[in-house]
Amino acid sequence: MPVDPQRLAPCALFSDLDPADVAMIAARMDEREVTPGERLMREGASGYSFFVILSGEAEVSRDGEPVVTLVTGDFFGEGAVLDATRRNATVTARTEMVVAEMFGADLAVLDAENPEVHARLRAAIEARRPA
Repeated sequence: MPVDPQRLAPCALFSDLDPADVAMIAARMDEREVTPGERLMREGASGYSFFVILSGEAEVSRDGEPVVTLVTGDFFGEGAVLDATRRNATVTARTEMVVAEMFGADLAVLDAENPEVHARLRAAIEARRPA
């Protein structure tokens, strides 16, 4: 099911983008329901998509140890998609969740169709990476 652009509003990743650009991104995302305990990504696996949490909570772990809890408005999985690397953490749903998912191929199409929006999205993601 496509994502309503207004559901992306709580995500800081999109806060500086024009509403029309957010709508363009939302059109490339799918809304997905997730059950508690479901793994959204596994450490060491290939990364084909990134996620925005529309509702619910997820736990991030590395080497089996909890690292952080993600909540509504947080996003994850972008590093492996942008850099074509393996996942650096496991993310497991703690509660029922709804996520917006974008496949890497759709991100590449976005880059081809609107490089400026893609560049702004990538800059926002890069800004949150640790130094």
